[in-house]
Amino acid sequence: MQRLAGKTAIITGGGRGIGYAVAQSFYESGAQVILWDIDSRIGQEAVAKLQTDGPAVRFKKVNVADSEAVRVATESVLQEFGKIDILINNAGITRDARLVKMTSEEWQEVLDVNLSGVYNCTRTIAPHMIEQNQGRVVNASSIVGLYGNFGQTNYVATKSAVIGMTKVWARELGRHNITVNAIAPGFIATEMIKTVPQKIIDTMLEKTPLNRLGTPQEVASAYLFLASEEAAFINGAVLSVDGGMTI
Repeated sequence: MQRLAGKTAIITGGGRGIGYAVAQSFYESGAQVILWDIDSRIGQEAVAKLQTDGPAVRFKKVNVADSEAVRVATESVLQEFGKIDILINNAGITRDARLVKMTSEEWQEVLDVNLSGVYNCTRTIAPHMIEQNQGRVVNASSIVGLYGNFGQTNYVATKSAVIGMTKVWARELGRHNITVNAIAPGFIATEMIKTVPQKIIDTMLEKTPLNRLGTPQEVASAYLFLASEEAAFINGAVLSVDGGMTI
């Protein structure tokens, strides 16, 4: 089913993990997909895996923490495709440490990517969506942004703030037929989970009724729904994809 036929979607952090799964899902649903990622090798490999005889797939190296880089990349997309229908703010990093051990650099680096990056991309692209009177923005939050997590002061701060920004933008942009929502994944089997001690993963599984990690494809399905016309009246929502962990 071509649920996104004719749409142009930008996916930040689209080279791997959940971002790549979203790109694959969107591409298979008929969207023209533009991947923004800081890692050129990963991004180019992702394009090579995705590209068939279907819609266009592009990659551009973009540091979302750099507002000028985001502006230039946005203009490039508009020049080639003429519009941006969907923005998926997925790019994110972790620099975990307990509060008393966390450095100023670890704090700032995570804020620059996970929070300022979301602001930079949405602030740059929103005026174009307003001009065309339609758009979908879906932001990556996290279950820890709702409930906190040991050793993740910086990451949790950004994911909680993303929820707040999502609700503000839903109010501001809704009048222009632009919806803004957030996804809050639980523990998902990606490369990022490899940095989490097995003891913590086991504890999380015990608290999850489905008793397993989620898959990137399962999270991508939630993104696809919120980006589609089926979710046209959903605005300012935070959709948890966590296997029931928060029940």
